[in-house]
Amino acid sequence: MGYADFAAYKLEPEMARNAATVEELLMQVWEPAVARAHLDAEAFTRALHADGVNGALEPWDWRFYAERRRRAEHDIDEAEVKPYLTLDAMIGAVFDTANRLFGLEMREFEAPLWAPEARAWEVTRGGKLMAIFVGDFFARPSKRSGAWCSSLQQQDKIGAGQRAIVTNICNFTPPETAGAPAYLSWDDAHTLFHEFGHALHHILSDVTWPSMSGTSVARDFVELPSQLYEHWLEQPEVLDRHARHAETGAPLPADLRDRIIAAGNADQGFATTEYLESALVDIAFHQGSPSADPMAKQAEVLDRLGAPAAIPMRHATPHFSHVFSGDGYSSGYYSYMWSEVMDADAFEAFRETGDVFDPATAARLEEWILSKGDSRPADELWLKFRERKPGFTLC
Repeated sequence: MGYADFAAYKLEPEMARNAATVEELLMQVWEPAVARAHLDAEAFTRALHADGVNGALEPWDWRFYAERRRRAEHDIDEAEVKPYLTLDAMIGAVFDTANRLFGLEMREFEAPLWAPEARAWEVTRGGKLMAIFVGDFFARPSKRSGAWCSSLQQQDKIGAGQRAIVTNICNFTPPETAGAPAYLSWDDAHTLFHEFGHALHHILSDVTWPSMSGTSVARDFVELPSQLYEHWLEQPEVLDRHARHAETGAPLPADLRDRIIAAGNADQGFATTEYLESALVDIAFHQGSPSADPMAKQAEVLDRLGAPAAIPMRHATPHFSHVFSGDGYSSGYYSYMWSEVMDADAFEAFRETGDVFDPATAARLEEWILSKGDSRPADELWLKFRERKPGFTLC
């Protein structure tokens, strides 16, 4: 087909465009991540030797000592946190954030839905219907596991046009008794914000053709709105307003809030390094001529990177189903990190103004990211919003 290799073919329609751009961004993250990992490895090795075990730090040692450090520095009792994170309160936080950023208003109404616990909201702005949003939040025996966003009807402007009917499906634990509050974990609350970020991509879509509306975008672009929206959960003004004790109404204590957020960043040297090893091996596999010995190729890439021996790839080649069970993530495993860099950079655009709800930045986000779907190339939309390529500043 005229392409130099599979990576060139696969990446042409993506935001990254080519393997060189992918590698450039991944290596920006690799260097500080592996530096952090080496510091952690030194600390864990000292702990290993102090426990009377001689020799090098092994992958199983890392897991053990990382968990011991997490318990010492970031041990948080979920029972202490959950009373502040009821489902209704966090839905309120999600909707309030959308209102402050985009002027959206939600009105719950009765609708004939597929499960009695599913709920529907009419989404309006200035009296104009923007979308119908359906939330199906609780686990039940007939439901697939996980969390996702999908649309029952895509927005379009054909003829009279139509607005999206968008769903967020989750698997939170339902309350033990009817009428009692449902409690979320911190990860659950992140999931709620994440999936509504996808929903906003549908709600604010403003394109002609349904095939290009909402989340019908490049794989390395689709997670930007969802991962970006998660940042607002961690803002003190959001938590102070909405994370209140179910019985006393007291706000989430600042020290507990800070400990929760710090725990989420624990052992990121390991997590980022193991992920990047797999992403960089994936890109290497699909460039040039196929390797006659994939395991030798894997070893070659990891050796060139200087990968720590105690941090194996997240998905070693024999079970790397993301890449080899179909075409979904072949030459595309990088997209998780690509989106993380973009969402951090996009949120920095708000922080630079001194107001995480800055109206002008929110208007640009809607105009160039959330409303355009796939009507223009993703890299062009990003440049319109941020006026430079995605990147990050080391703190």
